[in-house]
Amino acid sequence: MTTNPEADNKPTYEAILTSVDGDVATITINRPKALNALNSTVMEEVITAAEGYDRDPAIGAIVLTGGEKAFAAGADIKQMKDETYPEIAAKRMFLEWERLAELRTPLITAVSGYALGGGCEVAMLGDILLASETAVFGQPEINLGIIPGMGGTQRLTRAVGKYKAMDLILTGRNMDAEEAERSGLVSRVLPAENFAEEVAKIARTVAGKSQVATAAASAMVDAAYETTLRQGVRTERETFWSLFATQDQKEGMDAFANKRKPEWQNR
Repeated sequence: MTTNPEADNKPTYEAILTSVDGDVATITINRPKALNALNSTVMEEVITAAEGYDRDPAIGAIVLTGGEKAFAAGADIKQMKDETYPEIAAKRMFLEWERLAELRTPLITAVSGYALGGGCEVAMLGDILLASETAVFGQPEINLGIIPGMGGTQRLTRAVGKYKAMDLILTGRNMDAEEAERSGLVSRVLPAENFAEEVAKIARTVAGKSQVATAAASAMVDAAYETTLRQGVRTERETFWSLFATQDQKEGMDAFANKRKPEWQNR
């Protein structure tokens, strides 16, 4: 990654494109010749851009997407094939991707074409996973003599259940968007023809909510995977109570009572 001082120090990237439209930021993986294979440069640049937008109070939603043919067709095998166990353990390979799961700003992953291996795993890091009719998902690592290593055995199982996950991971087969939605992996399947526009509409809807409330909601849904039901309900209740100390709760309820649109303060 380099910096262009003539563009107000806006970062310029090798493997991604970035844009902002109002309160929605979009990060596009851009290695079309490699079907957006995820190498270390992609990882570093996606995380840098996403965390930068996460710190920006003007951004209410982040979209992570790829190209029409591929969201990301997996990790870059050419970069990995000669690695040894001590080398990948020392560099803690793939660990940095988990930083996307820590974003407070809602992350929407938007998939067209292939999302395989690491591509599927990165897509599952989103709060909302949107798929084009052309989307294809899979965890084919078994064909390389390895297993998913970026959360695939964990997030996929939580999304689709043990037996569907076992089917996909042990056979290495792919599933189309319809099966992915039916199985619970995908939030919605959208028309391929206007995919970007439909994703943008959903992102603007999310970005138009109270940032305090969206951050709390995201954290509580994530907690459902990490705690017992009793602990989760207790934490949810306490978080619900805490929102009554915010200006946005007062504004939201007053706006509802007076039949007007709320003007969020995001605090």
